[in-house]
Amino acid sequence: MECPVDPNMSITAVTHAKWYGAPAPLYCGPKTDEQPYSGFWDYGYECNKGWANPPETCDVYEGQKAGKFDQSRPYANTAGRTDVEGCCWWGRGVIQTSGICNFGKLNYYLGARAAQEGRNSKYPSIDFCKDPEVICSSSEYKELKWIAGMFYWMESVQSYNEGGWKYTDELAKFVEGGMEGTSFIDAVSGIVNRGCHNPVP
Repeated sequence: MECPVDPNMSITAVTHAKWYGAPAPLYCGPKTDEQPYSGFWDYGYECNKGWANPPETCDVYEGQKAGKFDQSRPYANTAGRTDVEGCCWWGRGVIQTSGICNFGKLNYYLGARAAQEGRNSKYPSIDFCKDPEVICSSSEYKELKWIAGMFYWMESVQSYNEGGWKYTDELAKFVEGGMEGTSFIDAVSGIVNRGCHNPVP
């Protein structure tokens, strides 16, 4: 059900932070001979230097106040990767739908794959596997960022029943107990962000 990974997919995110030194929008794309690695974002770099000779401006994204890409050498991420080839599955929407499995499920149940396989589809013209950025970029279906979040909530959170922890039972206990404490909220946060209610550090 997961999306196939296309090493030639190139996407630049349409949303990102704008604080001082905030990194440029996330992007993915194939490795090339000219750029075989992705480097890193130098958030402390002062790029607005109108007084310099030649003058320098912050021009990576609109509203940029500082920072720049440093692609002078490879810089590995926590998984050891130094490139962004096939890495187009970052979080999007209200619950940050991410990964080839979650986008694949959206496509299977709500998108183009459902329509292609003869099932009812709310968005038959949208292939979430070929364009995961559509969740944030669609001008026709602005509700997608909410639909994707609700789909994840219903499919992965409300149905969660692992290791003796069942969402619906724990929700009832939390409400009946006067919504005291943070253990229920912490567990749900664990499900949303890490896939389990009791992540082991």
